[in-house]
Amino acid sequence: MASTTLTLTAADASPPLHAIRVQACSPGAILALDLGTTTGWAMQFAGGVIESGTVSFKPSRYDGGGMRYLRFRGWLASIAADATGIEAIYFEEVHRHLGTDAAHLYGGFLATLTAWCEQNAIPYEGVPVGTIKRFIANKGNADKQAVIEAIRARGFRPADDNEADAIAILLWAIETNGGV
Repeated sequence: MASTTLTLTAADASPPLHAIRVQACSPGAILALDLGTTTGWAMQFAGGVIESGTVSFKPSRYDGGGMRYLRFRGWLASIAADATGIEAIYFEEVHRHLGTDAAHLYGGFLATLTAWCEQNAIPYEGVPVGTIKRFIANKGNADKQAVIEAIRARGFRPADDNEADAIAILLWAIETNGGV
């Protein structure tokens, strides 16, 4: 496995970034996701190392409607195998989308994620968008650039807002012990 990407094709993964070590809050890996066609991910491994990136689930012109969700489920399985198990998954919980397509896609990814977690006995929790933004940028309605800048101020180099959101979710989970 590369320093911050998982086993994916080069076209699907973001370029390798640096790994950052923080105080581990649990004995197992924690995965944070910003669900979407370009899914941002961040994972803290048991030793405290954080790796992050993005993965694209954009369908090819020959894919059927469910192929992106099958690829997402396969990616979840490979990331769990690479981490030798996942203790918990946190994801951005979106309640409002600007378009119908975005809402449908998010619902498909969310259904796939929660079913996979149930099947694999992995606890999962949605974190509201405002909670994430307030935690990382001190403003519940911070824009994408403010979140990226706040993540960079913490020593990370996100490729885009999807990766920045995933890192913010992971840091929230670590620093608030999952909101407890």
